[in-house]
Amino acid sequence: MSGHDFRARLRSGEKLVGTMVTLPTPSTAEILADAGFDWLFVDAEHGPLDVNDIQGILQAVGDRVPCVVRVPECSEAWIKRVLDLGAHGVIVPQSNTAEMVADVVRFSRYAPEGSRGVGLARAHGYGFKFAEYVASANDEIAVIVQAEHRRAVEDIAAIVAVEGVDAVLLGPYDMSASYGKMGQIDDPEVKAAIAKVIATCRSAAIPIGSFGVDADAINGYAKQGCTLLAAGVDVLFLGGAARRMKDQTT
Repeated sequence: MSGHDFRARLRSGEKLVGTMVTLPTPSTAEILADAGFDWLFVDAEHGPLDVNDIQGILQAVGDRVPCVVRVPECSEAWIKRVLDLGAHGVIVPQSNTAEMVADVVRFSRYAPEGSRGVGLARAHGYGFKFAEYVASANDEIAVIVQAEHRRAVEDIAAIVAVEGVDAVLLGPYDMSASYGKMGQIDDPEVKAAIAKVIATCRSAAIPIGSFGVDADAINGYAKQGCTLLAAGVDVLFLGGAARRMKDQTT
């Protein structure tokens, strides 16, 4: 998949299967990019990634597969920096209100659709592709917000009504914690909250996605209509394979 096509394919409702990159080693992302995933979820919220690490990952992956970066917070500076590095989209955690989501869209889009600052960086070909990038960025950059708190559940109808939101990504574990039920993602109250988010997004024709630690965890969300899927984490792949090898060695 071309990174330039990612937003269009996301908005069309196509099922896109990715995985999470948390290690600050470009080779790891490069390997995962060649594994056949539709996209990579580069995690700068919980992973130990700074802007130099993110740039190295994006450079290593190149045009193999779209990379979408989860920023640590709803911050204009963070959103601007990762997009200037060449990310194909942003994921913004704890997007709990329509007002916050409107800020995310504004920070991610050049004028007149938003207020994204204009600079020269990797995304612009360090100046060589400036005009080309600025002309196409608003059409190609994916804006994904996370519904992972009970406040987002309460405001979900207003959130999906914000112009410019391309998808909503569930955060089941943080969602459960916000209800005082850490990790209890099968609790009836938590499941009802997740179902409400999914139903509201589908009614508004906004793509909905989720993360799972493995295929079994994510397949249940796919059956509920989630199309932006992130399955597994680089560290779990490494640790799980190492442990299996150790256990199978006589």
